[in-house]
Amino acid sequence: MADLLAGRSWPDVATVARLAHFTNTTLWPDIGRLTLEEKTALLHGSRDPAPLGQAGYLPGVPRLGIPPLRLADGPAGVRVSRPATALPAPVMLASAFDPALAREYGRTLGREARALGQDVLLAPVANLIRTPYAGRNAEAFSEDPRLTADLVAEVVRGIQDEGAIAAVKHFAPGHQEHGRDTVDVIAAERTLHETELRGFEAAVTAGAGAVMAARHKVNGTRASESRPLLDELLRGHWGFDGWVVSAPDAAHSTVAALGAGLDMELPGGTHFGSPLREAVRAGTVPEDAVDLAVRRILSTMDRFGLLDAKRPPRPARDPGAGARTARRVATAGAVLLRNEHATLPLAGAAARSIAVIGPTAQVPFVSGGGSAHVVPDRAAAPLTAIRRRAGSGATVRHALGEDLYGRPLPADLLAPAADLDDRTVPAGRTWSHEGEFTLTEDDEWTLLVHYTGRRPSVRLDGDELFPVREGEAEAFAGGLLDSAPDGLSVRRRTLALTAGAHRLAVFAEGADTGGRFRLRHTTGATRAADVAEAVKAAKAARSVVLFAYEDAGEGSDRTSLGLPGGQARLIEAVAEANPRTAVVLNTPSATTMPWLSRTGAVLQMYHPGQEGAAATAAVLFGDTDPGGRLTQTFPADGKRTPVGGDPLRYPGVGGRQEHSEGVHAGHRWYDAHNAEPLFAFGHGLSYTSWEYRDLVVRPERGGLRAEFTVRNTGRRKGTEVAQVYVGPSAELGLDQPVRALAGYRRFALAPGEARRVAVDVDARALSAWDPERHAWVPGTGRRTVFAGRSSRDLPLSAETVVKAGAENR
Repeated sequence: MADLLAGRSWPDVATVARLAHFTNTTLWPDIGRLTLEEKTALLHGSRDPAPLGQAGYLPGVPRLGIPPLRLADGPAGVRVSRPATALPAPVMLASAFDPALAREYGRTLGREARALGQDVLLAPVANLIRTPYAGRNAEAFSEDPRLTADLVAEVVRGIQDEGAIAAVKHFAPGHQEHGRDTVDVIAAERTLHETELRGFEAAVTAGAGAVMAARHKVNGTRASESRPLLDELLRGHWGFDGWVVSAPDAAHSTVAALGAGLDMELPGGTHFGSPLREAVRAGTVPEDAVDLAVRRILSTMDRFGLLDAKRPPRPARDPGAGARTARRVATAGAVLLRNEHATLPLAGAAARSIAVIGPTAQVPFVSGGGSAHVVPDRAAAPLTAIRRRAGSGATVRHALGEDLYGRPLPADLLAPAADLDDRTVPAGRTWSHEGEFTLTEDDEWTLLVHYTGRRPSVRLDGDELFPVREGEAEAFAGGLLDSAPDGLSVRRRTLALTAGAHRLAVFAEGADTGGRFRLRHTTGATRAADVAEAVKAAKAARSVVLFAYEDAGEGSDRTSLGLPGGQARLIEAVAEANPRTAVVLNTPSATTMPWLSRTGAVLQMYHPGQEGAAATAAVLFGDTDPGGRLTQTFPADGKRTPVGGDPLRYPGVGGRQEHSEGVHAGHRWYDAHNAEPLFAFGHGLSYTSWEYRDLVVRPERGGLRAEFTVRNTGRRKGTEVAQVYVGPSAELGLDQPVRALAGYRRFALAPGEARRVAVDVDARALSAWDPERHAWVPGTGRRTVFAGRSSRDLPLSAETVVKAGAENR
């Protein structure tokens, strides 16, 4: 691939068109049967006459039998306004280290997309987890290029097995929400190939029908206008023959974008509608370039049977099958981070007296906001699942611990008095009230408005508490914190209020459809009472299961790696009252844990989907072994990460972000800098114990085969993920990772059972990208191969000599 900073003129359209010709020659001897208006209508989104809340719609060309095309977000389930299977977040799927399960996950996505009237699924996300602060880490798979590539490929195959088109995103690289439309990502050619591009290349090899361009700039040029990325690399080097679509509202030009290889603009036609037709008529865009983009779309539709006279029928939804897959994934991806003094599994007396604490024990945390938000068929509360599993002979009590949705304002707070806890405003009417209240001491208040319809105006001392947020921050609301249990939208504002008088004014409009609202609050006093109640419950129980949460998602990055709100104080207080406290984390990414040493156990359940309650209970009670392993390093603090402490790496300075860590992504950086993480990549405990021995490495199919024996030395059946890493080649003369993940194997063993495990290390795992040759080159010479349970727990090592080609030994 040429230098990614280089630019070129229009491609040789005729040559490329011959290579990517439209295959349905019986129906389409010539694309000239389409008018210019019809061609451009296929290149941009339009208004759906029967909308389902999806991300995009193309009207097709009815007179020529070209059907409409519907595109939906779908990294964790089909995001439409109708119920769909809410699968666990992709990061939880990845934690299973199981490509076959990823294929099943993809098939569920594809089958449901087709059943719900969708043709294209904007998924999977092939970007790496580069910084733990990124808001959308739950939608990604891993910080590791090899693991990400393996799983992305299988999800793509699964989606397309079912007849839906996978649009892998966001090409590339894209790791953060902060400045995501404007930041210029500066990354060297080798860095891109050895880290971020691996997942996209795997998706293309798997046959992905579409690719979504990233929003931002890459090496000075917008990704949607980058000829080096879209034309030279994606199509030229990798042979991609599908189409490239923009992220919603992320196309920024007509001539430059189409010339670079962008084929479709979503959601409307700001640049590829009338401006494109005008550019063709003015001669600034050759019509052959429009034809080429149309051919890419139609040929892909034809490949999936969407242009057939008898199109493949859409399947009926099978919610039961979707639920079974969701539970398998949530169970397989559960990661046990800590387990002291046999806190878990819950058994015997410890299982008969349990305090369940936390708001997300009672309100299930299914998925994040934005693209990952799914309306589930159903979702049980973890408290319900724990009570059911504990049985009628057990005592299971619940304490809130933290109030997410607020208490009603005291009836006598305002003067004059007003009931603000459940007001209905009819269509076409308004309602308002002004009152005053007095505080006797300084306090921290959180005021919350729950509403349907138009959001009420709430002013405190003249300040609007809940203004409409700009752009995506408003559009991507909808996760745990932004929706009340009964479905009302929620906004909150925390303020330090001083002693004295305060004036509150509320104004609500019924607009066309009417509305309903309630005003709630929490204070320092109510928060202290909630913690006290939790401590009391913990003291009275033999065991504690405390659910903690973080609601990160599309539209913004995290501001801290710690748990939000007062959860750290809650955990510390409860664990001090009862050291047999197991913390269940429903969080999207790495979390710092200043409270860790006080706890008995920590179970990472991410955003576990609609079956998260049942899966969590199964792991807590030991019905299944926690078989998940971390696919991202958990740092000891927010500054000791691959991008921490360097604003040029994250979030960027002056709109410029540099990938100066080079090939040392994720766990590779911790090894290169000898930095001690809180929990290492690949870490995950089991309810049994394991022994590794007798590593042998030999040449195999142009790569290596590592064989070793793993024995279950405990008293329970267990699930293990054996991992193989490879050290650098002294002969390459390039900066290389201290250790790179080269392969892995997931398996289960009975107590005392041993297995000879074989892990193949392919030629790519032994190679590096040479920016002088613009190609992968083998890392020959003496190499060290490691095997074990995580990137920092590798009891076995062996040396071997790698030779070029098939002569490795």
